[in-house]
Amino acid sequence: MHDELEIVEYNFESSSHKILPGVNKYHCTLHNLDIECNYTYSTEVGNPNSNVDTKDICIEENRFYKYQIIKPKGEATTQRVVFLFHGFNEKDWGKYVPWAKAISESTGFSVILFPIAFHMQRAPKGWSNKREMFKLSEMRKRSYPNVVHSTLSNVAISIRLHSMPQRFIWSGLQTYYDVIQLIEECKEGKHPYISKNFEFDFFAYSIGGFLAQILKLSNYNNYFANSKVCLFCSGATFNRLSPVSKFILDSEANIALYSFLIEHFDSVLQKDNLLHHYITEHLEGQVFRSMLNYQRMRDLREGLLKKYEDQIYAITLKKDLVIPSFEVINTLKGAYRTINIKVEELDFNREYIHENPFNADSGTSQLVNEDFKLVFSKVSDFFKKG
Repeated sequence: MHDELEIVEYNFESSSHKILPGVNKYHCTLHNLDIECNYTYSTEVGNPNSNVDTKDICIEENRFYKYQIIKPKGEATTQRVVFLFHGFNEKDWGKYVPWAKAISESTGFSVILFPIAFHMQRAPKGWSNKREMFKLSEMRKRSYPNVVHSTLSNVAISIRLHSMPQRFIWSGLQTYYDVIQLIEECKEGKHPYISKNFEFDFFAYSIGGFLAQILKLSNYNNYFANSKVCLFCSGATFNRLSPVSKFILDSEANIALYSFLIEHFDSVLQKDNLLHHYITEHLEGQVFRSMLNYQRMRDLREGLLKKYEDQIYAITLKKDLVIPSFEVINTLKGAYRTINIKVEELDFNREYIHENPFNADSGTSQLVNEDFKLVFSKVSDFFKKG
């Protein structure tokens, strides 16, 4: 770490883990409603020792975890915080620490590295066991001979989402409620470092932008009225992403997810009491749904984006194949380009990919440093202005 910054770590227990699949009866406290729901747990490919298909509600790492804050060294309390949300299927923070450090150094704000449910430190270690995951991937290739991009890196998440695509929604909602829980704990003066009258913004990359947009647009309890959202390689609706990648999802999982969330979601909601309740009766569920399909619920999504157009800024990359620039523009600026959100497309003079925009090899390290500085000076300027 830079001499003037330090990393501190705090424990967190997710009180919203109770919404996760794994039991028969649920209770919505907001509506004081009991809901019955039975999910079946099965995978076509599995290994009883790999715990890839453990019931979500039983995964302790996802309920009890630590999160890190990068902060100015020696600072006793802070009033300005940036939440940093990572990408899909990420297992460690190595890529993001320099990003957080750059934001903290140039703004003086603290940066919370906040993990999405079942990612980073919230996933069982076994899902990253290279030998076990390689075996599972080989089994998966035998079961699905046409599968594209099944790898030891993505096999755990691919199997889990293939067998139960609703996990995408439940893990997103759990993380949404966790962020609100942390904010409320801070507002109640329970955090040793974050002041109770703190202000906060979001820096979100890839699928993390999905979470940031849902938090911002649903504006729970008016907590997010003044929060800025900076999106990096992010911002498009789910059905405009191309997540098939050896680092993200394999093709079979992507087909299952797309079929569930886009093609058959209406009929799914008729059969799934729990999902139906959270998606139709909760504003965050409605906003979540509006971010799935570009064509559906466009009035709701674009109306909210228009409302907060001055507080959202997106940086896209021209060669990004996972979340293409033009899809971010289509979503954030609206079908008729009536939303005045600034979307800035950059293109680096070197090879790069969505999953690793600052990948330095010996020949390009100088260029990468320049690109990195360019991006994060824009990010910091956005957070500091106004």
